[in-house]
Amino acid sequence: MKSFLKKKTNLVLIILLLLALVIRVFSLDRMLIERVYSAEIYPGIGKALRFLFGWLPFSIGDVIYSIAAFYIIWKIVKWIRLLVQKKVSWNSFGRGALKLLTVILAVYIIFNLVWGLNYNRAGIRSQIEIKREKYSKEELIAVNEIIVAKINAFKEAELRNKSQYPTNGTLYLRTDQAYLHANQVYPFLKYSNRSIKTSFFGWLGNYMGFTGYYNPLTGEAQVNTTVPDFLKPYVCVHEVAHQLGYAKENEANFVGYLVASTTTDSLLLYSTYFDLFLYSNRNLYMVDSVQARHFSNQLHPEVKNDIRILRVYLEKYENPIEPAIRWMYGKYLQANEQPSGVMTYNEVIADLIAYYRKYKKI
Repeated sequence: MKSFLKKKTNLVLIILLLLALVIRVFSLDRMLIERVYSAEIYPGIGKALRFLFGWLPFSIGDVIYSIAAFYIIWKIVKWIRLLVQKKVSWNSFGRGALKLLTVILAVYIIFNLVWGLNYNRAGIRSQIEIKREKYSKEELIAVNEIIVAKINAFKEAELRNKSQYPTNGTLYLRTDQAYLHANQVYPFLKYSNRSIKTSFFGWLGNYMGFTGYYNPLTGEAQVNTTVPDFLKPYVCVHEVAHQLGYAKENEANFVGYLVASTTTDSLLLYSTYFDLFLYSNRNLYMVDSVQARHFSNQLHPEVKNDIRILRVYLEKYENPIEPAIRWMYGKYLQANEQPSGVMTYNEVIADLIAYYRKYKKI
């Protein structure tokens, strides 16, 4: 019986290794991934997951994450106890290692099949036919100038209209409506079966440094609703972009911009250009700090106040663990076709400049 189980375990491991290899080889062809997986297969998977779990008033993905976290902690404690009691033999260690490898391979395969292959797609630039190239300082200055004018205009519109940030439920509905508008301009941004949820872990996200995330196993877009209000609209459109298969962070940022640009929602537009300003001004500061400060000084007083609010929020949750979390997340991004790690978010400016070169607008 033991011999049979061992053979069965080995067979399962071999099958999983072969499937993982097939996925890896398939992922090397970006256009094939775009045509076959991202355009034909994944939309059905994403829509089905949102249909299954989107109606729930809570995040089933966060429940799964919590159970998995407790299980992993329990397993680690159990192994430590066995080590202390010297009850771990080489045979049991080998069996445990094989089980762990089997679990890792299974997670890798499921993750890629339900969403992860989107990391290897040609992506949004191929869909709107723009080409990212190295940009000049002059182009970066021009983009900063436009963004400053936009962010000031939308802040003034908010003040003039006495706009109030909506409840979370209303914000999620407005995100859905924004994608409906975007779909009329960009047919590939069709979003149905809305599934945007408030994260259970918002308080933890403040210390770990995340404003939102996507649950690939359940298709839920998670929003950390404890962040400053003016950040949340852009976080929402960013996370929905992940739901639609734009896995890379710079692409999700850029899709969020495209969606906002098709609407008249001043809160969403302000949130979007606020975030874009942080990226563009930071990039400019690295090549010309004088010009970067010049544009910062041109911001509307209330925009400057929002930046102060953001700074206070970030300082409040500073802690020694967050840099380690950021480092690990950066390694995850690098392992998934984003060599710049956490700086990938900033690369939206390269996409924005490429868009500006072609369409002469932002």
